[in-house]
Amino acid sequence: MSDIKLVVLDMAGTTLKDDQNVAQAFHEAMKIQGYDIPFQKINPLMGFKKTEAIMMMLKEYETESERITTTLIDIIHEDFIEIMIEFYEHSSDICALPGVEETMEIIKSKGIKIGVDTGFSKQVAELIVKRLGWREKGLIDVLVGSDEVEKGRPYPYMIEKMMAELSIEKGSGIAKVGDTEVDVQEGFNAGCKYVIGITTGAYTRAELEKAKPTHIVDSFKEILPIILS
Repeated sequence: MSDIKLVVLDMAGTTLKDDQNVAQAFHEAMKIQGYDIPFQKINPLMGFKKTEAIMMMLKEYETESERITTTLIDIIHEDFIEIMIEFYEHSSDICALPGVEETMEIIKSKGIKIGVDTGFSKQVAELIVKRLGWREKGLIDVLVGSDEVEKGRPYPYMIEKMMAELSIEKGSGIAKVGDTEVDVQEGFNAGCKYVIGITTGAYTRAELEKAKPTHIVDSFKEILPIILS
């Protein structure tokens, strides 16, 4: 019988279909301020807290360091959120990736809690969950946005917040599933038993291998034999 008590899932690219929608929003928000960032530079930043990702892009593309201020970061982040809200409120292309909801149902049927954490703000994350109807379907127990903690990934604070809310003690069996290097790092930093990289999002198998997760899967349903073993 599995000793996993909590499965922590990322959103875009892991459980949520993302045809570079997040990267496109970043691209548009940065371009408003005059920064034309290529997608190949944006994609590796998927998974980070969005304000931190903006800071990383500015450090590379803004030659005058004094222009990189919290005010500028906040302005870009506000534009990013507006673009994401517009997309997630009105797009007909919002859906879970294949096999995700069915797999979540099986996990829940085994008495295992499901938490969702994300680099999105709580506002955007709640909108996505509402569109997908995950609370109504009883698929998730807790949702944590990166703006609810001091620092986002790779720090373990979002997972630790979940553990506190669900009264899960440190050292208990936790599995983390995500599509980026910082998802993997977050899982290890939180002491997760299983840290599963998935190739449905921003990172290829070869890129995930560099982060050395405990497992790599190519579809969401492949996590079941790992966490239920």
